Amino acid sequence: MTSDERTWQFPARYHRWHVDEGVDWIEANTEYAHLDWEVPLSQVAFVLLDVWDRHYLKDTEQRAEQIIQEKLRPLVSACREAGVRMVHAPSPEQADGHPNWLQLEGWDRPTWPVEQDWPPQAFRKRQGEYARYALPHEPRDAEREQLRAGKGLHPDVRPVGDEPVVATGEELHLWCKQEGVMSLVYAGFNTNACILHRDYGTLDMSRRGYDVVIVRDCTTGMESAQTHDGLWQTRGAVMLLEMFGKYSVSADELLKGLPSV
Repeated sequence: MTSDERTWQFPARYHRWHVDEGVDWIEANTEYAHLDWEVPLSQVAFVLLDVWDRHYLKDTEQRAEQIIQEKLRPLVSACREAGVRMVHAPSPEQADGHPNWLQLEGWDRPTWPVEQDWPPQAFRKRQGEYARYALPHEPRDAEREQLRAGKGLHPDVRPVGDEPVVATGEELHLWCKQEGVMSLVYAGFNTNACILHRDYGTLDMSRRGYDVVIVRDCTTGMESAQTHDGLWQTRGAVMLLEMFGKYSVSADELLKGLPSV
């Protein structure tokens, strides 16, 4: 990093599995800690992951919309003004046909061999003698698919200018390698699903060696009857990242640490 290079400063929060000298080694004594990061803008990208305009679960959709309007829109606008590079990872189906889709050579290259011989194909597809292990057919499957059909990138955070759109984790990796990006700041939905499990999401990109930071108040998960009131699926997904080598930050902390234009 050169002395005149612009940087993004923010506290990267993680869960500290250690305890101080003289303190008992029990879970109740573990806590959050922070690293004061100063990341060169040339080495960081803001990944907007699956920021769609709808969700079939209405309360999930309502929470996401509130986050987009109150937190994500102002953050994205400020990041653009400061020169932070934005990357849109909206799923292969959404990337297909978008004018900003990079389609880098090798974007669809599998990250592991597809033609593996174990477990058997029939088992992996839950067919034949293994069909009994498949999830049951739900009578409202067709209705759910209809509710999900036609979703698109949210109109308030769509790509502007030449901001890249990527379809897969391999394509995000190829773009990062091309651009010299090593740190990825994530916002989007849903915390306990796509944020964790997409191949361009936090876990897979961390396995590739990137520093991963989730904007903890710019995401929400799909909750259940048992977790809805406390948003424990969302909180648990964020803490999972913080506990195992990834980090979190708030939108306000990111805004405060942006370099001046």
